[in-house]
Parts: sequence; structure tokens; C-alpha cells
Amino acid sequence: MKALVFDGNLKLLDVPLPVRRPGTSLVKVNLAGICNTDLEITRGYMDYHGILGHELLGTVIESDSAILSGKRVTTEINIPCKTCDLCKQGLFKHCRNIKTVGISGYPGVFAEYAVLPDESLHVIPESVSSLKAVFTEPLAAAAQVFESVELSPDQRVCLIGDGKLGLLISMVLSAKGIIHRLVGKHPERIGLLGSSSGALFLSIDEAETYDRHFDIVIEATGNPLGLAQALRVVRPQGKVVLKSTYQGKPSFDVTSVVVREIELIGSRCGPFEKAISMLEEGTVDPTTLIENIFHIDESLKAFEAAKKSLKVIIRMD
Repeated sequence: MKALVFDGNLKLLDVPLPVRRPGTSLVKVNLAGICNTDLEITRGYMDYHGILGHELLGTVIESDSAILSGKRVTTEINIPCKTCDLCKQGLFKHCRNIKTVGISGYPGVFAEYAVLPDESLHVIPESVSSLKAVFTEPLAAAAQVFESVELSPDQRVCLIGDGKLGLLISMVLSAKGIIHRLVGKHPERIGLLGSSSGALFLSIDEAETYDRHFDIVIEATGNPLGLAQALRVVRPQGKVVLKSTYQGKPSFDVTSVVVREIELIGSRCGPFEKAISMLEEGTVDPTTLIENIFHIDESLKAFEAAKKSLKVIIRMD
């Protein structure tokens, strides 16, 4: 099969078909989305070598599970060991021996086929289009903001970052009735959020005037400078929700966190069931973020496009 592999360099290769084991399903990949994490891996993040990709819409073609056989599915990315002390506490996505699809220790989905654990797969309802369904994983990550911090319409909320994840978070905030300031570099992207958006755009320069103002700041820039900016605009005893992952380490004023008693909250993967429900109910339409769709034969070109685009999708058919 064809697969997009990173081994220090990005290559489209012919590789053996994956072998299915009990408790796993063979999935024919239909669509796969490129996210910033994939780009960061090619810059050295996680020191991962192998088949890239973790945002999937596929069809189960071989499985021991009658529930999954023949169904369109997406996959959670974390594969815990279920035996370590953290797993026994229910902290499965923080497993000491965790494998992460296309990111750490487990082959990804930028390939014609993938073998994935049955318990990681979620069936996509027929009413949800394939192009919407491929956004399930990043939409779940966006929805995790509501699991990480209590949000209400009366709070002053700021979202920093108008890239792929930032715009998805903005969509989720709006769906929940949260009016918010969206700080970014691309004011035209507000038009991608729909007429019911609760986002009010601020340029980076305009945001500088909001000194210690917001109750909650969500940082989703994918840039090491984003945290420093978040700390400038959050009020004393406010909360900063961190969504960015990237190669390298940010430099920021730790003293201000202590003196102003700011709470920093990490927020990673999220609830797939809630993401699928939002897609099924139509409260969020992430397909407005798609800028290009490339066949896997053009996957190297797709990665180049993803560096300067919003969402880029790789199709296998």
C-alpha cells in the first residue's frame, strides 16, 4: 500500500499492508486530515519516525466486531496499556506506556489502510458527511476546553490563535453561547465561522490594549510566543487554557504567574461522542476550513500546502 512516512525526511513509499490482530480492525482509509502536530513532527516533535497522520475517516473492511464491520469510523489517537498505575486511576490518556496513532509508537493513517484497536473506533452516523467526519478528532480536542475549565456567557473570554484549532474552538464556543474575542492575524477568517458566530476579531496590536482584562484566555496559536501573549491579557487570578503543542520550549515570565496567581491549565484530547453529536446536530460545520484536498499520490505537495493553508485533506480514492 502507499503510505506517507517520516524517517527524518518525508517520503511517499510502498509499504506492506498492516497485519490485523485480535481486538483490532483493518480500516480502509478514505480521508485523513493534516494538522499542525503532523507538521511539528517533521520538525522533530516527539522524535517520531513512521507513518504519519491521526485524523481519520475510514471504512472497516475486516473485524471481529459485528458492530464495526462495514461501518464508517474515526479513531481516538491514544492507545493506553491499561496496566500501569495511571491507567488504574482511569488516566488512560496519560498512560506511562502510551502509544499515540501517528505520533508516538504506533503507525498513523496517512496510508491506504490502517489497523486500529476496536475500542478506539467510533462509528460515524450516516447523516454526517465524510468531509465533516474527518474533523472528529480535532473537534473533540476543541470541545475539551469545556472539560478543562468552567465557561459561562457572563465571563470575559479571549481565544488567541486563528489557525485550524483556534477556529474550531471558536466554533465550539459559539455553539455553547460564549461570546469571545478572537485574536489573530487574519480578520477575513471570521467569515468562515458562520453568521451565528460569537467571535469578535482582535488584531494582535489591538489585543495589546487589553492589559490584564480577560477572565479566561485560551491559547491555541501553535507558537511558543502565544503563552506570553496570553499572560499579558489574562486578569489576576484568571485562567489560561493551553492547547498548543510544538517542537521547542516557550520562554515566559513565570514570576507573573505566581504574583498574579494565574492558573495554567493544559488541555489535550477530548470527548469524541460530543464532537460527533455536534456534527450530527449541525451546531458546528468545520468544512468551511478546508482549503485543499489532495490525492495520496500528491501527499508531499499536500504537506507543503498545509504549511500555509488552513485545513488540507488527503484522500485515498
